[in-house]
Amino acid sequence: MSQEHVLIIDDESAIRSSLRGILEDEGYSVKTAASGEEGLEILTKGSFSLVLLDIWLPEMNGLDVLAEIRRHEDPPAVVVISGHGTVETAVRAVKLGAYDFLEKPLSLEKVILTVKNAVHRVRLEEENVRLRERFQGSNRLVGKSAALQALRRQIRVAAPTDGRVLLGGENGTGKELAARLVHQTSARRDRRFVEVNCAALPATHIDAEIFGCLKGHGPDPAKEKKGKLRQAEGGTLFLEGVGSLPLPTQAALVRTLSTGSFEPLGGAEALPLNARIIAATRSNLPELVRQGRFNEDLFFKLNIIPLNLPPLRERVEDIPVLIAYYLRIYCLEYGRTPKRMHPDALQAFVNYAWPGNVSELMNVLERFVILVEDDEIGPSHLNLLVETREQGPMPAGRPSLAEAVQRAEREAVHTALRRNNWDEIRAAAELAVTPEELRRKIKDLRITLLS
Repeated sequence: MSQEHVLIIDDESAIRSSLRGILEDEGYSVKTAASGEEGLEILTKGSFSLVLLDIWLPEMNGLDVLAEIRRHEDPPAVVVISGHGTVETAVRAVKLGAYDFLEKPLSLEKVILTVKNAVHRVRLEEENVRLRERFQGSNRLVGKSAALQALRRQIRVAAPTDGRVLLGGENGTGKELAARLVHQTSARRDRRFVEVNCAALPATHIDAEIFGCLKGHGPDPAKEKKGKLRQAEGGTLFLEGVGSLPLPTQAALVRTLSTGSFEPLGGAEALPLNARIIAATRSNLPELVRQGRFNEDLFFKLNIIPLNLPPLRERVEDIPVLIAYYLRIYCLEYGRTPKRMHPDALQAFVNYAWPGNVSELMNVLERFVILVEDDEIGPSHLNLLVETREQGPMPAGRPSLAEAVQRAEREAVHTALRRNNWDEIRAAAELAVTPEELRRKIKDLRITLLS
């Protein structure tokens, strides 16, 4: 643990010397000042966890010094020292932001205990700040591309309103993250963010999940279910994969959004809707409307504020930024020493198309942090980690013609990609196909960077 720094501000040299000796014996790094002005000057030149501050000082008194310290952006804890007849002033100082006060004549045990408690509180506050920063950091859109900057601006404009948001984009582009950012920067941020994965629920359960149900109704007649709309009261309801909702549920949502109320299954009384709705889909909803598979009214009601998340291949300049960011996050999470990326390995990451977008990149980086022991991730490590879903067992007996062709194609595509450091344009030229045809082949053959 790093040494804690303490500043003593007192005009009595004997007290400064005594306190310095006591605290240095306890392992603290100590500096002293004979006046408030000198102490404030020292504070501008170093970082301190704690200040021991005498109330009575020449010229600038202790309360004025305390006020100046409290104006600092990240002020240290302050323990004031009061003499006879100044206890009331010390209490005032505590009300103004001092952590505690020590009364003269000073007790050795009391000084040590008070300093330890104050420094411990500082450590806890710093840890809380770090945890908040880490939480907020893992819920932010990372990158500097023009597309991402435009998306951030749209979120800033949309978030303070109660307008419904429809998020579009491929799998792994960060639609849930964008939804959480809209919620976190809205007036509803102190209430719940409730998520419904529409695609993961069976059609027989979806209405009860969203609207709730009374006993005797719904998938489990023995239980009453509150429903996500009620859980999200005052907050935000996020409908992920909204394009997969059954048509009857879509119609029920249209009624809810039209009337501002909803009824649980089996209920006779409508409950008021007080939740902001954010929906997300990877589907082409206008096309689903044309096919009669998505309710047109629901599309219009959800699509008040459309936000589209770009795929990673359209913001390749963000890949190095994402790599640096998530390597740092995962090294902290798994207690690993910081890792760096060799330029050749980085170029392979940049060249790769990332069909799974940011989610795939995050998964790959987490795997590297866990399994690569070296501090530098180099080209040789790309061969260490192979997606098990791609390899699969060899078929029993002799392969069919189709299997043999697929394996030959896969080997040819792999070889071209690796020879060209995953530059798809050069690999496509080598294979005498267009980049679009190569991308389709990569997807069909389930080839990833790690294979």
